Amino acid sequence: MSDPKAHNKKQKEVSEVKKKAAFDEIDNLIGAEEFKALANECVIIAPYLKDSRAEDTFLERKYLISVNEGYGLSCYLKLFGSLTEELGLYNLHPSSPVDEIILPTPDSSKDFNELFAPALSSISSKLKKQIICIDISEWMSKIADKSFRAFLKRIDQGGKNKIVFFRVPILEPDVLMRIKKDLSDYLFIKSFSIAPFDMEQLKLCAKKFFREKDFDISDEAMKLFERNIIEEKSDGRFYGIKTVRKIVSEMLFQKLSFNTEHEVSDRQITEHQISAISTTSISSQSSGLKKLDEMVGMKDVKKKMLEIIAQIETALHNEKIQSPCIHMRFVGNPGTGKTTVARIIGQILREKGILRNGSFFEYGGRDFCGRYVGETAPKTAAMCRDAYGSVLFIDEAYSLYREDASGRDYGREAIDTLISEMENHRNDLLVIMAGYPQEMEHLMTANPGLKSRMPYVLEFPNFDREELSDIFLKMTHQAFSIDNEM
Repeated sequence: MSDPKAHNKKQKEVSEVKKKAAFDEIDNLIGAEEFKALANECVIIAPYLKDSRAEDTFLERKYLISVNEGYGLSCYLKLFGSLTEELGLYNLHPSSPVDEIILPTPDSSKDFNELFAPALSSISSKLKKQIICIDISEWMSKIADKSFRAFLKRIDQGGKNKIVFFRVPILEPDVLMRIKKDLSDYLFIKSFSIAPFDMEQLKLCAKKFFREKDFDISDEAMKLFERNIIEEKSDGRFYGIKTVRKIVSEMLFQKLSFNTEHEVSDRQITEHQISAISTTSISSQSSGLKKLDEMVGMKDVKKKMLEIIAQIETALHNEKIQSPCIHMRFVGNPGTGKTTVARIIGQILREKGILRNGSFFEYGGRDFCGRYVGETAPKTAAMCRDAYGSVLFIDEAYSLYREDASGRDYGREAIDTLISEMENHRNDLLVIMAGYPQEMEHLMTANPGLKSRMPYVLEFPNFDREELSDIFLKMTHQAFSIDNEM
């Protein structure tokens, strides 16, 4: 029979722990819902583990965490360690509570000790109570290998006094579950994921960092922060919270420089005080249509573009017409203005109320491909989510499609995910694929649904000598005075 007094005592212990620092910090994290659920589970079960003297059972469980680089892995590990101490389940070594280890790439020329010695050394050490986090990303498709199985056995034998995490990048759920299943052949495994932050969550992180330094930031300055995040993401290399901290530090430095120069001491950050941190110039007041009209040459491109915009407007304002796909193909040689026109289209469609934001995200075709099985689809979906309400421009898009009979290429997986996103967000995301004419036509054979979802095709001809001269003079006029006899 249950003991009501004992139960009430344990519930009181749970309530007391939830008032302590580590749990409170975890509970106030931005995102990380599955990590919060894990923390709450530990808090609830801790009194029962201690009452049953089964604390060793807690250490039997190992963790598989799926999180991308730059999204707070070290922070989560330290918080989990602090929580276990508050729960009275584990006492970490004060000077080195966490040890993060990356397993090297599988190499048949290396023996077992060369591959696994650093990790096993930390696991088997009886001198330190630590959280050991082992990055097994390079081994995700090799978990069934004899050497990795032997490694897991050694962890099972020697990791009795350690809290052990295995880290992989964000993966498709079924791939993560397969890895968990393979690890579970030897170990008691709990898996969870830390999803990449969207723009609103990144902005919340930035505001939190500003508050920690006792600064406030205006709405206009936050728009500048957002532009910088877009710039950082545009090359396919973005490091989450690390990048946010970098931009916040740049903003704070610019703000303090402004205060020093103007001999003021206020702590309100405004846009004009920090505009120097933007790596691209703030858009001029010219409308998108005016910018399109001012472009040299491209008479047929401009005419076709205006026709496409009119068709999209008509379809969106006619309830009898199904919501149209607005995705496009730009075909032509490099240097024919495809990227510039794509930027302008985003501005035009924002000004006409067709796109919510009109921002511009530029990637190469191979930027969508992950390095590991199961990584490509969530990576591609995240890049699309960033671009909702905006333009997703894919240069050299044909590089996505490589006819690899072995199935080892992840381009097809990226294309399949792109098609799904293009369909589900057909009028809230503009995907523009660009490249050489012949290669782009070949790309359309990669998936039967791709061509039909990109109904608009713009052909960009090469500039002639006179147009190139006009472009040169237009660019030089922006910085120099030009003699009329030139």
